[in-house]
Amino acid sequence: MATAPDSARARPRFGSRARAFWARVTEGLEIEQLWGQFKSEARATYGLYSRDVDWEAIGREPRRWRRPFLIAWALFQAMLMKLSPARRVLLLIAVLCLLLQMQIGGGRNGGGITLDSSWLGTLILFVLLALELADRVTMKRDLEIAREIQQWLVPAQPPAVAGIDMAFATRPQNTVAGDYYDAFMRPATSGDANARSLLVVVADVAGKSVPAALLMATFQASLRALSATPASLDEIVAGLNSYCRAHSLDGRRFTTAFLAEIDPATRAMRYVNAGHNAPVLRRASGAIERLEIGGPPFGLPLFTETEIPYPSGSMQLHPGDLLFIFTDGVAEAVSESGDEYTEARLIACLQSAATGSAAEILNRVMTDVNGFAGYARQHDDITCLALRVS
Repeated sequence: MATAPDSARARPRFGSRARAFWARVTEGLEIEQLWGQFKSEARATYGLYSRDVDWEAIGREPRRWRRPFLIAWALFQAMLMKLSPARRVLLLIAVLCLLLQMQIGGGRNGGGITLDSSWLGTLILFVLLALELADRVTMKRDLEIAREIQQWLVPAQPPAVAGIDMAFATRPQNTVAGDYYDAFMRPATSGDANARSLLVVVADVAGKSVPAALLMATFQASLRALSATPASLDEIVAGLNSYCRAHSLDGRRFTTAFLAEIDPATRAMRYVNAGHNAPVLRRASGAIERLEIGGPPFGLPLFTETEIPYPSGSMQLHPGDLLFIFTDGVAEAVSESGDEYTEARLIACLQSAATGSAAEILNRVMTDVNGFAGYARQHDDITCLALRVS
């Protein structure tokens, strides 16, 4: 029999273990954060299932009192059809067991063991949860491997270029992304064998997750192969468009991109915007310029025999200038109330960040986007590249 001091020591040990278990389960999140995360996930899940509901047919139901039941039944069917046939049957059995509350077992004259069917229904639901979690874990592991491979395709650090400070950040909507960013030195087209220029690129493949990530990888390989030669920026753009058109599934998987080539010695820059969000160039004076010159996204099908032209823009960069390139996931980030972040808010944030390194400005923008979105689930990949001239 435990003495009083032993019992007193046991209670704190149990309490510390319970706190450690709770911290492990919640990953240190507060109740408010957990509730916000749950609401965000619940809204996204409802959106997934509600897409399969025939809302027009439900709206035509003349008896309004039946509509909630029709909605519930439609949502249940949408969830049911997401499962494999065997798991659909198990889910139906579980629901029946929970609804009917039958007595299972027993013997004559009341002997034997009697089991409420709700326990069987709960057990089946637990088994279904375990099966779905196993699938999710397996898929997550495969996606993590794909993410590691994708991270090899983009630079971990920007190249060291005198007078140019760069930083980039990316956050996929899922584990892998269709966004791509890069910055590297390549042979210049001046004719000098030792001359090098800086090529900066941000691209966004239409779509999300694995399909977009696979096409992003092929885009990166094509760009690197073309850039390894003394080809001009115009020739690189034409080659990328031809390659993307051959692999765009009749234009369904097009790619928007912004490419800029900078002469490190003179700071002269040429660029092409292929249907991408126009980057923001904030001059040292505070003036804002948008870099829009170019053409449509890469990979769109040709409707004539004439190749799509991609004119290029030219400008001179000066000390204090900031070039900010971003994908549409930034401007279209959605808050919990359904509002979009917008490019106007992004420009205002960049205007307020008059000083600081490229990394500091990038961190300020990402913090502003995160604060605006709150607990809302991310709807698209987010990628930014900041380049500051000193």
